[in-house]
This record gives sequence, C-alpha cells and structure tokens, in this order.
Amino acid sequence: MTARKKKKSAENKPAEKKGYSFLNELRYGRSISVEFFKNNAWLLIIIVVAVIALIGLRYKTKTKMAEIKKLNTELTRAESLKLQEKSAYMSLIRETEMRRMVRERGLPLEFQEQPPYEIIDE
Repeated sequence: MTARKKKKSAENKPAEKKGYSFLNELRYGRSISVEFFKNNAWLLIIIVVAVIALIGLRYKTKTKMAEIKKLNTELTRAESLKLQEKSAYMSLIRETEMRRMVRERGLPLEFQEQPPYEIIDE
C-alpha cells in the first residue's frame, strides 16, 4: 500500500510542477510563440487600434465635458451680470428717479399728468 501511495503522490507532484512551469513560461513570454503573432497579426492590430481609439475618445470626451462645465459657469455669471444691469436700468427709468434727476440738474422739463390727446377727424 505504501508503494501505491508513493506512486500516486509522485504522479500528483509533476502535475503541480507542470502548472507552475506553465506560469513561469507565461511570465517570461515563452508560452506565446512568434507563430501566434503571425497567425493573429490582423486581429492584434485591430484590437490595438480599437483600444487606442477608445482612449482617444475618452480623452476627447473629458476635454469637451470640462469645456462645457467652464461655459456653463461663464453663462451663469453672464446671466447674473445681466440681471444686475437690468436692475440698474430699471431703477433709472422709473418716474420718480427721472423726476429726481430733472430736479438735480435744474432742467425746465415737466411731466404730464395725463396722456396726450388723440384728435380723430370724422
């Protein structure tokens, strides 16, 4: 019995060592031959080009998103400035503000209390 156990354990050890040597071969690049690259050259080129295209697309997308974010910030600031300018303009055209400005400058202008008359010829 002990001879059989030794024989079985001896059979198991080479299998473990074979798997380990396969990993070493893969690690040092010996398991992939030149023939593999020759046979699959077009596929490898297509995969490399696709990966490079995806990287470029991602870079382009990120730069465009940054530009959109910058433009949105600029738009928000411009809208805020527009509201401030509109508020300043509206305060200038109010009638009381206009009366005050006329008094300050001493202009001989008067505001009409009633709208102008319309003359209709019949």
